[in-house]
Amino acid sequence: MSFADTAPILIAFACALLALSWLSRQISIRTQRVTYFITLSLDFATLAIFLLFLPGIIAHESAHWLMARLVGLKVSKFRVWPKRQGDHIGLGSVNVDRGDAWRESLVGVAPLLLGTLLLALIGAQVFQAERFVTVLDSGQVTGIVGVFFQALGSADGLIWAYLVFTIGNSMMPSQSDREPLKTVLLYLAFFAIVYFVVGLPGDFFGALLAWATPLFAIIVGALIFVLLLDLIVLAFLYPLELLLERRGALQRHDPRK
Repeated sequence: MSFADTAPILIAFACALLALSWLSRQISIRTQRVTYFITLSLDFATLAIFLLFLPGIIAHESAHWLMARLVGLKVSKFRVWPKRQGDHIGLGSVNVDRGDAWRESLVGVAPLLLGTLLLALIGAQVFQAERFVTVLDSGQVTGIVGVFFQALGSADGLIWAYLVFTIGNSMMPSQSDREPLKTVLLYLAFFAIVYFVVGLPGDFFGALLAWATPLFAIIVGALIFVLLLDLIVLAFLYPLELLLERRGALQRHDPRK
C-alpha cells in the first residue's frame, strides 16, 4: 500500500484533530462565560469547566503519570483540581523530573496517545465508528447525521457519548506539553528527508501503513462522532451565552435600579 492510498485518511485525521482543538477551546470559553453570567463568580466558572471535563482530565493527567513511569522519569506530584492563574486555567498537573527530549516528548503527547486509543476502542466497540468513514467515502455526507443518532441510541449510548466527549476534548497536549516536541520533530524531519533522498526501501513503511489504515478509519470515525457532539453542545451554549449577556446588559442599564 502506497502513501497516496492512505493520504486521505491521514489528512482526515489531521483535520479532525485541528477541528477538535478549536471546538474544545470554544466549549471551554462558552461554558465559563455562561457560568459566570449566571453566578458572577470566576471560581464557579472555573469549577464548571473542571466538572464538565472531569473524566477526561483524569485520563489526561493519568496518561502523563503512566508514561513518565514507563520511560523512567520520577513523578513527584499528581493533581486533579482547577487552578486559575490570570487568564490561564490549569485543570490538573503532574510534576515530572527533567529528562532527554525524547522521553519528555513521550510524556507530553501521552494524553493524545491514550485519548486516541480510548476513542478508537469505545468507537469500535460501542458506536461502530468506522461507519462514519464508510458513509463519507460513499459521498453521503448528510447520512452522517443518521449514523450519529443511531450510534447515540446504542445501549448506554448517552453515557458512552459523555465519556468520549470528555476524553476527546481533554486529550490535546497543553503548551508546556508541546515544548519538548520541537526538538524531536526536527530530528524526525531530518530522518525522513535523508530516508527519501537516499531512496531506502519503503516496504516497511508500506506494510505499516497497510496495518494502520483500518485503525485510522476507526479513529477518524470516533473523532467525527466527538465533533458532532461538540457542535450540538455549542449550538446550546452560544444562544444561552448571548441571552445571558444581553440580560446582564439590560439589568445594568435598568433605570429602575
